[in-house]
Amino acid sequence: MTQTAAASRRLSPQSKLALGLFARYATILGLVLMILAFSVLSPRAFPTVNNFTNVLNQASLAMIIAGGLTLAVVVGELDLSIGFAASLHGVLVTGLIVGNGLPIPVAILIVLALGALIGLVNGVIVTKIKVNSVIATLGVGTILTGLSFAYSAGVPIVSGVPEAFLQISLGRWLFGIPNNIIIMALVLGALWILVERTALGQEIQAVGGNPAAARLAGINVDRIKTLGFVVSGMCAALTGILLASRLGSGTTSAADSYLLTAFAAVFLGSATLRDGEFHVLGTMVGALIIAFGFNGLNIFGAPTYSQYVLQGAILIIAVGLSSLGRTIAER
Repeated sequence: MTQTAAASRRLSPQSKLALGLFARYATILGLVLMILAFSVLSPRAFPTVNNFTNVLNQASLAMIIAGGLTLAVVVGELDLSIGFAASLHGVLVTGLIVGNGLPIPVAILIVLALGALIGLVNGVIVTKIKVNSVIATLGVGTILTGLSFAYSAGVPIVSGVPEAFLQISLGRWLFGIPNNIIIMALVLGALWILVERTALGQEIQAVGGNPAAARLAGINVDRIKTLGFVVSGMCAALTGILLASRLGSGTTSAADSYLLTAFAAVFLGSATLRDGEFHVLGTMVGALIIAFGFNGLNIFGAPTYSQYVLQGAILIIAVGLSSLGRTIAER
């Protein structure tokens, strides 16, 4: 028994209840207080429909890649290749459209299939070769960075990007809502249904909770873990495609920063509504906290380095809250 767990057993029932409520709802309370504070400090710029729409639009890609990462983490693994993979996918989809003249839908399907293949490779390395997921996915991510530079020669693919491709991210085809918000809602909704409302989702959670017990129950643990990596890979591919569409170019390192953002959102989400459990809805809340924090800093003219400080601090706090939630759940 850890010292923290032992200490929690010495607390009164009222203190345990208070700690449990804090662990579950602190993130949501923090999000609400952040929005209220920014609204009071900047009543003209922050609490507007346009600004909130902009925040959701900016956060949509981070939510998609974090949603995919959530599946990998739920099955008990980590995927450190997602940011590098997304950058490669952005370069590749742009190159296929501009350099090879492929139709946009065909290029997108090829890149999504590649994302699934990269996830499959990660899954096989982890489950069959038994390489730790941190080492495996970091190694794969480094290889993908090299392939991205080899494909583009390190030069952004800018000229010749068709307007139709740009409109995938920049357009507003339904009720004036930015397309990325709609795509994000569809992806996260599908992931939530998969994990929370299907028999396969129950297997996914069982593997993440106790792989040995899941194997004894007849669940193919390796298959489920590989599925988590495949979903993570496809979400990384979709993120890279949408980012290339937003930027109008394929750049070798454009999505690298999404790695830290995704992990911060996932771990912050595990401290939301549940006792240290990773879940899609929590990841969405975590991503919103990061997005609104960045937005508020930008409105108040904070220097760029403050965003990195905020993101790093959020990640540390997120892991701490997640650990507290699990400790309380085990009491």
